[in-house]
Amino acid sequence: MPHKKPAPNPNEEGGPAQGRRDFLKQSSLLAAIAAMPPLLVKAADAQLDEKAAAYFEKLPLSVEVNGVTHRLSIEPRTTLLDLLREQLALTGTKKGCDHGQCGACTVHVDGQRVLSCLSLAVMQEGKKVTTIEGLANGENLHPMQEAFIKHDGFQCGYCTPGQIMSGIACIREGHAGSDDEIREYMSGNICRCGAYPNIVKAIADVKKGGQRI
Repeated sequence: MPHKKPAPNPNEEGGPAQGRRDFLKQSSLLAAIAAMPPLLVKAADAQLDEKAAAYFEKLPLSVEVNGVTHRLSIEPRTTLLDLLREQLALTGTKKGCDHGQCGACTVHVDGQRVLSCLSLAVMQEGKKVTTIEGLANGENLHPMQEAFIKHDGFQCGYCTPGQIMSGIACIREGHAGSDDEIREYMSGNICRCGAYPNIVKAIADVKKGGQRI
């Protein structure tokens, strides 16, 4: 009987599957090169591609955090939350949902409350950021911190930094005229332990006290 030639393996070198993979790789590479800015292509031609990549991977940032100016080099995708926690070791600001829905990551930027998990760090160039660590004056707590202790406005404490930062902003914004108004303008901060009544009392107490916050 004549010898029957074995069927080709599509995955072996030179087979149809290998050919398709090579084609896709080459197509992707050509598409990427076509999408590159002319200056970057020129840099690559001049054997400066590594320097160009480093330039686009890291950007300079000068930002003031709790009264201290930091000059950093960061990736463009870095969020303000990750910058604070991972590069500046300010872990008081918490990462909760990481989708801007729980308020645990609230900080102040130029006096306004901001969800740091949704804010890119590079957008804070030249701005002043205040975190929970920057509220106290040495051993003297901020009035809102004292009020949360006085009214037991926390249980597990995980959401507390964001609650305090939002509570301060709530008063500054003029939205602490009544318990209902406080609840409405604090609705973006979620407390899993259900300490809402005490949180409202703490904010109302600071508002009535008239302290400068």
